[in-house]
Amino acid sequence: MLFNSLIFLIFAFLFFSLLPFVNKLKNNYRWLFFTIASFIFYGWWDWRFLFLIIGSGLIDFYAGKLIVKKPKYKTLFLILSLIGNLGSLAAFKYSTFFAENISLFLSHFGIIIDLKSKIPEFMLILPVGISFYTFQSMSYTIDIYRNRLKPTNNILQFFSYLAMFPQLVAGPIVRARDLLPQLTRVKKVSNIENWNGLKLILIGFFKKVVLADNIAPLVNYAFNDSNTSHSTIFWWIAIIGFAFQIYFDFSGYSDIARGLAKWMGFHFRINFNHPYISTSIKEFWTRWHISLSTWFRDYVYIPLGGSRKGKIRSHINMWITMIVSGFWHGAAWTFVIWGALHAFFLSLERIFKLPKLFLKIPGGKILALMLLLFQVMIAWVFFRAESFHQAVNIIKYLLNFNFSIDFDVNKNWFINGIFYISVGILIEAYYFFNIKKWSYNLNMNSVYRKIIEPAYLIILISAIIFLRGKGQEFIYFQF
Repeated sequence: MLFNSLIFLIFAFLFFSLLPFVNKLKNNYRWLFFTIASFIFYGWWDWRFLFLIIGSGLIDFYAGKLIVKKPKYKTLFLILSLIGNLGSLAAFKYSTFFAENISLFLSHFGIIIDLKSKIPEFMLILPVGISFYTFQSMSYTIDIYRNRLKPTNNILQFFSYLAMFPQLVAGPIVRARDLLPQLTRVKKVSNIENWNGLKLILIGFFKKVVLADNIAPLVNYAFNDSNTSHSTIFWWIAIIGFAFQIYFDFSGYSDIARGLAKWMGFHFRINFNHPYISTSIKEFWTRWHISLSTWFRDYVYIPLGGSRKGKIRSHINMWITMIVSGFWHGAAWTFVIWGALHAFFLSLERIFKLPKLFLKIPGGKILALMLLLFQVMIAWVFFRAESFHQAVNIIKYLLNFNFSIDFDVNKNWFINGIFYISVGILIEAYYFFNIKKWSYNLNMNSVYRKIIEPAYLIILISAIIFLRGKGQEFIYFQF
């Protein structure tokens, strides 16, 4: 069920109409309501994959209980939990990748076998959101194992947490220790929280259906064939377009999820914080997909040793973490390269202390921003490209200084794309130059709150209705 669909609007209307009555009931009935609603939301794509999330959830629910009840065998139960989650990911997300690469490897020894054809047909379909809810479920058992969380004894409470529909299919990844306590109490949602939830939802929809979906045709045209144009200008426009498309698409989903959660009386932590105003790759990863970057930090980087075992080991741990993060995003070598590029840039920053170096010179902040954007854009090529060969071609075009105009600048999709990319640049410039701080006193003014802010939301609603692009699935559904 897509947020940007009529059926979701009907679903949300029914859900929030019933919620005030459900909140008057005992917790078991509330949790049952949340679980059933979330299963309907998820099962709308393909009800058969409900068995996958239920199976994964049951493994972790009982593993969590057994870790506490039988501490002597807690490592075994944790391993069973990890096998259940990573096994389902491997089967549904990576089976084709492994089959193709093993077949290719064996072919070098004269062994010809088509392993992909041996994969059951149902495993070739990627269940929506599997990467998100498996990581969310794994964090539950890992935290119990580390004595950072007490397991819930109520399976309805557990599935309310695991399958909570606002963030189920594309995040943010919510930790059990954050959401489980919130589920035990009914919070009366204030008018201010409802208002803030509405603002988040409208901003999220604006990002998705107005900005991301209007930039998408330009990006899709470019990446349908890397020989579309040989112009450096065209390809920089295309990759900047993709950078803003994926940012507005994904952060828009997170904003909608956080807004819906506020209406339900829950708090989800911020997932994006204007990453394109960063002045270093390290800062970028504190602003981009925060729930995932902190997940890898807490459950991969730190357990590997983090930075506690010397500089060389910290670089190795960071490389492993970033490459695993790249592979999490997609079952292709291009995603692995994307992760490795970010690891390479992070290593350069650590070795040469680039952010501090830039800040010592006049205009250093702007130079640091330009370097960061160049690095991120080059990496995005591998993230978006259909193949390694296409990515290499595009990199050549980006760097060959061919400033010819060998593309039609009068196409509607191109003009629209340029316009909405420009809007995106202006939005991020507003935050980079800290104009928000200058307007702080205005925000506190009652005239702003009573007149300007409602007018701003009316403009957002109008744009969502009249300027929406052609409907697109959220990009991160494929991950």
